[in-house]
Amino acid sequence: MSAPSSFFANRVAVIATMHHKEQAIAPLVESALGVKTLVPTDFNTDAFGTFTRETKRPADQLMTARLKAEAAMKLTGTTLAIASEGSFGPHPQIPFVACNRELVVLCDHQHQLEIVGEVLSNETNFQSQTVRSAQEALAFAQSIGFPEHGVVVMQASQAEPQTAIAKGITTEADLVQAVNLALDQSLALEPALQGKVHLETDMRALYNPTRMNAIAQATQDLLAKISQPCPHCHYPGFTIVQRRPGLPCNLCGAATLLTLSVLYRCQHCQFQQEQPFPDSVQFADPARCFYCNP
Repeated sequence: MSAPSSFFANRVAVIATMHHKEQAIAPLVESALGVKTLVPTDFNTDAFGTFTRETKRPADQLMTARLKAEAAMKLTGTTLAIASEGSFGPHPQIPFVACNRELVVLCDHQHQLEIVGEVLSNETNFQSQTVRSAQEALAFAQSIGFPEHGVVVMQASQAEPQTAIAKGITTEADLVQAVNLALDQSLALEPALQGKVHLETDMRALYNPTRMNAIAQATQDLLAKISQPCPHCHYPGFTIVQRRPGLPCNLCGAATLLTLSVLYRCQHCQFQQEQPFPDSVQFADPARCFYCNP
């Protein structure tokens, strides 16, 4: 029986990035899978969308990562690629908290496999602010971890700003210069926008160590899924495709929304297997029950 990692050993995996994501991905996958990694030259991932919104993402987060991987394989002539895609916004379960959802996708044409690692982290400095002076800009920068984390200076706008004056700012002198330039340019805008500048955290991986750490976590999740072989055909990536609610209340026995079982499925042979009580808990706290705690 082959280990899941043997599907990839001694192969070349192209990492579809221009923003140094290989720093987070390459050491982990090379060690775990025995691959050699390659970063393509002249590969413009900005064509697949920019955080500063000059270029819209062509599809949803997962499909965009797939498109990056396919483009990198086509460019390099390889059959194995890894691509990541991040998104930022309000946490789906915790009010008023920002989060980073990071996907790392492995696409293998040789074995017709796609395995996706994921992390949803509230450890992010995703922020923006409108300022009126270089002093306010410096205060914002310090709040997001400057200069280790970069800053973007943009023209203020009534809608979502889409005109970047400067990106990847990591020195105080460059920040002051860009803000003063943007303030001067604002005088040509409508009166409500004059004297205002939009700042935001640069969320590109090479300017954001916090995000780079999330990419590493998503890569670790990817490797954990690869290490799970199908019990039937032994292909890697025997992963959860569905969570089924219904864990019974410990007091009244009524079904709750907590997970009762999970369904694993192999994308190669379609074998599937249900596992009850995946969280090692057989009953729900009555506080999570609609009947005991309406």
